[in-house]
Amino acid sequence: MTSINTNQGADIALRVLSDKQMEKEDVQDDISTGKEVDKAKDAPAIWAISEVMGSDLAGFEATSTGLNVAEATVSVASAGAEQITNLLTDMKELSVLANTGTADYSTIEQQLAQKTEQINTIISSTSFNGVNLLATDADGNGGSGLTVAASQDRSGSDAPTQSTISVGSVDFESNASFDINNRTEVTDAASARTALEEIEGFLRYATDSAAALGAGAQQLAEQDVFMDRLSDAIQMGISELTDTDMEDAAARLEALSAQEQLGGLSLSIANASPGSLRSLYS
Repeated sequence: MTSINTNQGADIALRVLSDKQMEKEDVQDDISTGKEVDKAKDAPAIWAISEVMGSDLAGFEATSTGLNVAEATVSVASAGAEQITNLLTDMKELSVLANTGTADYSTIEQQLAQKTEQINTIISSTSFNGVNLLATDADGNGGSGLTVAASQDRSGSDAPTQSTISVGSVDFESNASFDINNRTEVTDAASARTALEEIEGFLRYATDSAAALGAGAQQLAEQDVFMDRLSDAIQMGISELTDTDMEDAAARLEALSAQEQLGGLSLSIANASPGSLRSLYS
């Protein structure tokens, strides 16, 4: 039935056209932002999940930065301990030479003193970011090591908890096993034998310390690699939830453009229908 009061066909055509235009605008927005779920109103549940995951991701990235700094700090200390080991090896060789009984004890002692001074310089200067793991006071505040956040652990909807990794100071300054500043001076064959025994002990301590610091640096590096992989996985998960599938969006936009054109044509036809009534009275 055709009515001069109500054009039902035009109403339907206009509603369909309006719906298609709104859908097209949504798709265009998805393409321009790259996000299918960009605001809470787009998909409240998915948006909430992505926001929680996003906050976790930010925490992981901050944790990774802290691990990088900690790894550098421990690696610097490890390099210092290794250099001390090399110097002690030289001192051991000098002590062995002094034990031959025909050595110039004065010259050997002078060389030993120089290397002892070098070791003390390394101990006092081997710091990174204000932390020296070769010293008694590692951080200038009485600290005996380095503790760094290792991960952010979340269970269900609970707030995340933080786990840590600690690397202790090896303390070359006041540890009784490394009392190098009170070593026996080499003046004769007997003192050379005593000095050799002491240096052997210092060398064992330095070697064990360098190994411990190396293990700490390795642990931090491996944890950092894990955090990077975990961050990548979470980023992919967020992307799967919220990002626009560009191929699908482009196809939908093309289809909606065609439907919009057809809707406009349908509206034109529907609007023309009442005009046919005028021919009956003209």
